[in-house]
Order: sequence, then structure tokens, then C-alpha cells
Amino acid sequence: MKRSRREQRDTGSKKKTEDARTKGRTNGRRGGTQPVREGREVPGGARFVRTFAPGDQGDGQQALRLKVGGMSRGVYRMEAEDGAALLCARENAKGALSGDVVLAERIGREHVIVLRVLERAHETIMGVLRVHDGACVILPVERRLPPEIAVEGDLGDAQDGDIVRTRVIHWEDEGGLCVTVEERIGSFQQASCALDALVMSQHLRTAFDRDALAQAEACRPALLEDDPQREDLRGIVSFTIDGRDAKDFDDAVSLKTLANGHVLLGVHIADVGHYVPRGTPLDREAYLRGTSVYLPGRVLPMLPEQLSNGVCSLRPDEDKFTLSALMEIDESGRVVGERLARTLTRSKARLVYDDVNAFFAGGEQEARQLGALGDTLLAMRALSAKLRERREAGGCIEFETEEPTFVLDEAGEPVEIVKRERGDAEKMIEDFMLTANESVARFARERSVPLLYRVHEKPDPDKLTTFADYLDSVGINSRRIRHHASPADYRSVLESAKELPEYSAISTLALRSMQKARYDTKPLGHFGLAMGDYCHFTSPIRRYPDLVVSRAVTAVLTGAHVSLVGEALADAALRSSECERIAVDAERAADKLMMARMMARHVGEEYEGTISGISDFGFYVALFNGAEGFVPMRTLEDWFEFDERRLILRGERTGAVFSMGQTVRVRVENVELTQSAVDLALVRQPAPVKGRKKPGGKREHARIRGFKS
Repeated sequence: MKRSRREQRDTGSKKKTEDARTKGRTNGRRGGTQPVREGREVPGGARFVRTFAPGDQGDGQQALRLKVGGMSRGVYRMEAEDGAALLCARENAKGALSGDVVLAERIGREHVIVLRVLERAHETIMGVLRVHDGACVILPVERRLPPEIAVEGDLGDAQDGDIVRTRVIHWEDEGGLCVTVEERIGSFQQASCALDALVMSQHLRTAFDRDALAQAEACRPALLEDDPQREDLRGIVSFTIDGRDAKDFDDAVSLKTLANGHVLLGVHIADVGHYVPRGTPLDREAYLRGTSVYLPGRVLPMLPEQLSNGVCSLRPDEDKFTLSALMEIDESGRVVGERLARTLTRSKARLVYDDVNAFFAGGEQEARQLGALGDTLLAMRALSAKLRERREAGGCIEFETEEPTFVLDEAGEPVEIVKRERGDAEKMIEDFMLTANESVARFARERSVPLLYRVHEKPDPDKLTTFADYLDSVGINSRRIRHHASPADYRSVLESAKELPEYSAISTLALRSMQKARYDTKPLGHFGLAMGDYCHFTSPIRRYPDLVVSRAVTAVLTGAHVSLVGEALADAALRSSECERIAVDAERAADKLMMARMMARHVGEEYEGTISGISDFGFYVALFNGAEGFVPMRTLEDWFEFDERRLILRGERTGAVFSMGQTVRVRVENVELTQSAVDLALVRQPAPVKGRKKPGGKREHARIRGFKS
């Protein structure tokens, strides 16, 4: 993998996504956008339609087109196309499943009832076959589906414990969900088969069609005579810095000191658009995939390897067609001049993050290996520090998160989780890519070039209030957060709270208050980065929006018309945002699968960990080995009430408190592999708070018994 998944998605925006987080734009109103008449659009692009089917409940009244999300405690979360979140009780869902698109009618402020299912997301379902006393069920791989689904018909060669692909023959509202087996995939005991099933359950594209592969095979290496109008920059010293296992090198960097004391930073990006024109088989495939997907031990690339690892990849000592952002930067780190150019470059070296970090730390061996490049790297690090200082002064919000990297054995089974910390080398490349992305977005906006911008809008007002309430509850002045918070206000709060025991909760709520970053045709700015102009330009091998941007830049530089405009550009923004969400969900599900498989070998063992998430039915614990599990409320020796404002659980009898960031010792009680669930139990129950008055009587005991049953 080249960089962390966070960098693949939104370079510079450090976000940790939680399973239970509700994300959405509500246009300043709880419960989301109000219905409008058919054909009208609301801010954010959501379309609402009317009910036409005779006999449907609410016939002739205004209705909403919604996508069904996850279910918690018998209630589905549903999302409109503009991100507005609504709720629907399972009995009012007309048999809809997670991922379905439904027509629904609003009842009250936040709730809806489903009128009918418009699009089924699960015509086929991947699951593990279980046969017991002649009864057959599957345990779905998709976590948001019912935990067991009945199976009818011939099983073929499938046996108990096999992964099977099934087809739905009866839906929930047709007498109960029921499937029939279509194909045996393999044994769930094999990690590679389990990961295959997950990929199939997420409907990810794995194979390229014949036309796309033929187009990729026909691509020839870069020759200046094929495009003599390009600027020849093969004489400059440029190089790539990536992870040790990376093969798709889509950015190289260079640095030159100018006569006026300024420096010229060059960010040279693979010109994928030269090989993938709009409307070609490769373009259609890239559009459908939207992004490369990074899973433990494998990558599902957006483009075939002939391009991603070959013709387009900026491998050392090979001529490559590139688009170069050349930025003049003064002593304070301010960009005072910039130029975009169609270029031919030749990388002089393929460097590795770990080696560069070791060099920065004073490694003598690395210094000898780098030779003259060492001085350039030191100058780059100094420039990076200036760029970051300016960005931080502008209020850029940074959340330090760690992403798991799995060490796999020869059979593909996880044996260890490694959490990689970003060193100076990673931060340096990130700073340079951010600067290039901002420059390209500014270039496009100033010239009114149709573009896909990376936007991150202002925080949701309701969630901002929740965040401010929590800050008040722990003694932090929330005045600036509560009223029109700026990125600098967020940054100030986070920096001032770093040493507080509540920092984990503060960071979590700060994230929850923010909107999703997405793609849009308008330069709406990036709140988290505190930038007015921002786009994705630097990873066209892995992200479709970057390919769109590079084509638009090429059109301007050559005097041609930008080909992707209007509704087609808006559709590309929506598609790219959706593909990104699908990829993030798949990567998260794969991580959970691998964590569960690793922890299944450690049932009964004890670990230290910190509380990483709290809800009204228990809390999550991040173990010090990198895995994460859940402590259900029913296993605690008290009745605990969830204080959502302070994000704590407080025992009614004991007064004991569980809070974010608290260290606990737990035991691995059980691992459910099909649902990737790790159940934990506290080794030591919390001590009662002295002087706490215990609520007595039969009523309290009845409540506890009822909760645990």
C-alpha cells in the first residue's frame, strides 16, 4: 500500500469514522430537509418524488426517496440524497433491508414509514452455511443484514461451514426472508475465502472487462516525439517517496533554490488522462470503481496494473508524461507564484518512507545510501515545516489517528496488528500534496474552469450544540464553538484539551460535529483544512476525481474545451462521493474481519485497553495489541445510565463511572467470526464510589434482572 487509507481519501484531513456515527447535512434543521413537490430540488441535490401506486399508504401525498442504513434496537436509520437522516421502525419498513432505496412518508419530525421498496440492494447475499437437524440457514457476511436467514432448496456441493452465494426467493414482507444456494465459494476457515466473500458482499468490482484490458495493453511508454509540446523537465532532480511495498508511484517531488532566495517546489503527477481519455472503456471502468480499495493483503485497483504499476507509474529512470505544479515559495512558507505545465519527467530515485525517516533521525547508513539527495531532503523538510506552520496558523484541524496494518502469514491469516506512526517523511509529502492541491483548485476557480472540488462544509448546527454542551459540562469555555465556530476555534479547543482526561471524548465529539468531506462542482471550501480552494489532483492512478481534475487542467493548458461539464460533472461528483463511502465501508469491514480472526485464537486471554466508544448498551475498548472489542452493558454488575451529554456511563448503585480514554482490563469472552464481533468482559468491576447512596428496593433489582435477561 502506498500511503495510509486516510491519505488516499482526503490528504491532510485526519478523520476517524465510527460505526455508530450519524453523518449528514441537515441544512440547519433537525430531522433533515422537508419534502417538496415532485421534480423540485433542495440544497445538496436531493430529489423528492410523489407516491403514485394506488393503495399505498399515503397515496397522493408527498414522499421521500431514501436509502436504508443500519438498524439499532429495531429502528432503521435512513438517509436522503442530501444527507438528511431520518428514522423508521422495523415494523414500518415494508421488509426493506440495509442498502435498499425506498419511497417513504414522513410521520412527525424525524420518523418515516416506508410506502414501498424501489431498489433492492441484496438480490444476492453472501453468507456462511449452517446445517443443524435438517434445518439450513446462512449467517450473512454483511453485518447490517439479519443475523440468520432461512435457506430452501438444493445445497449442491455446499456443506456446513462453507461460504455460499445465495439468491433471495422471498423477502421479509413476503412471509419471511428466505434464500436459495447458488454457488459454493469456499471454506470460511480460510482467510482468503472469507475476504473474497466480503468483497462480493460489498459488490466491489474485481475484474476488468476485455475492452478495458485491451486499451491498457495498447498504451505505450512516454516519448517526447509523441507529444512535442510538453516541457522537458528530465534534467531536474525529482524522486518519489512511498511505502516499501508500493508499486503505483503517481507523484514525484523536486526542489530548487532560486536567485532571490525563494525555493521552487515541483510536484509532478502522472498524466493518467493522456492514457485514459473520457468515454473510453478504461474511463468507464474507472468511473464505476471511483477509487482503489485497500484491503489486508490485497488491492482492488481503479486501473489495470499495466497502467497503475507500469506505464503511468513514475518508476525511477523511466521517462513519464506528467502534469507539474511548480510553486515559488518565500522564506515564510507563502506561495508567491505558481505555474501548471504539461511535462516530461524522469524520476532519479525511488525512496522509502522508513529509510527517509531513519535519515532524518541521523542514520549514517541511510545518509550514505542517499548521497547528494540528502541535502535536498533536509531542505524539503525545512520547507515542509514552514508550510505546516502557516497552515496551522490558519486553523487547520488535525486529528491524530492510527490505522491498523495487518501482518499476514503465508495462508493470509492475520498474526499481528501494527499501528504505523507518521514520521517527518510522510508529513513532508502530505504538506507538498496539500500545497499542490490548493494551487490547482485556485488555478481552476480563478479561470472558472469546470472542476470537481473536494469540499468540507461547516459543522452541523445541532451536533455543534451537542459538542458545545459537552465542553461546558467539563469546564471548557464553549462560547466560540457554540456560535459560528471556525477551524481555528476547533484547533484551539483541541490543543488546550490535550492534557485533560476528557481529551478522547472531546476529540470524538469534535469529529462527530463535522460534515462528511465530499466532491462538488462548486468551490465550497474545506473547513477541516481551513482552505477556501481545494481539490484532489495528486492521485489520478487511485482516485477518479483526480483524473477528472487532471483532464480539466490539460484542456486549459492546451486551449481545448473541458469535456466534463454540467450535469455530467455533477453526476461524477455524486458517483465519486458514493464510491468513496463504499470503499471506506469495505476497508473498515475487512479490518474488523481480520481483527476477529486474529482474536479468535486468543479467547480467554486478558488484555489492557482504553475505552474508545460509549453507548447506552455498552462500550468499546481499544486493546493495546491494536484490536477492538465490545463490553455489553448486560455483563456489568450494576445498572448503568448513559449520560450522552458527558459521554459517560454511571452506575446507579455504585456510582462507578466509565468514560472515554479510561484504562480497563478485559478478557476475550467470545468471537463471532461471521459478524466480526469481539465480545469482551471486564476482569475487574469498578469499585463503588464512597458515600454513594444506593437506590434500594425491589424496583431496582427488577430493573437489573430485566436488563440482563
